[in-house]
Amino acid sequence: MIIKLARIDDRLIHGQVATVWAKEAKAERIIIPSDEVANDEIRRTLVKQAAPPGIKVNIVSIEKAIKVYHNPKYDKETVFYLFTKPQEVLDLVKGGVPIQTINIGGMQFKEGRIQVTKAISVSREDVEAFRELIRLGVKLDCRVVATDSPKDFKALLNELEVG
Repeated sequence: MIIKLARIDDRLIHGQVATVWAKEAKAERIIIPSDEVANDEIRRTLVKQAAPPGIKVNIVSIEKAIKVYHNPKYDKETVFYLFTKPQEVLDLVKGGVPIQTINIGGMQFKEGRIQVTKAISVSREDVEAFRELIRLGVKLDCRVVATDSPKDFKALLNELEVG
C-alpha cells in the first residue's frame, strides 16, 4: 500500500476532508482504522454517505487495517488513512504500518481534555500516544487546512501540563 496521507480528524469525513484533504492526498481509497467506528453501524453509514465521489471508503478494525496493509494484493493501492485519535495511529505503527507523518487536524474539546489549538484538544492518553509516536520517529504535522503553515506540535505538547 502506498500511504499518501494520514490524518487525525475526529469528525472523519466532513466538508474540509471531502473537498480539500481528499484532493490533496490523491488517493484511491480512504481507510478509517477504528474499532469504535467499525462497530457503530449508524456512524459507519453516515461516514460512507459523506465520502467524496470516486473515492472508496473502508471503515475497518485496527487489526484488519494492519492485515490489509501487509497483504501484497494491495501493494499498488494508494490510501488516505483517517483516524479519530492518536492511539489508533500508534496501534497501526506498532503493527508495522510505516506512517512517517501524521497530520493533526481536529480533535474536539470534551470533558477531561486540554485545548492545544483552536481545533485540537487532548487528553492525557492522547499526549502519551503522541509522545510515543514521536519516539517511534513519526513527524507530527499540525494543520487544520492544507493551506495552513505547519505548527510544531511537538513543541505545543511540551508546553502542556499533562502527565
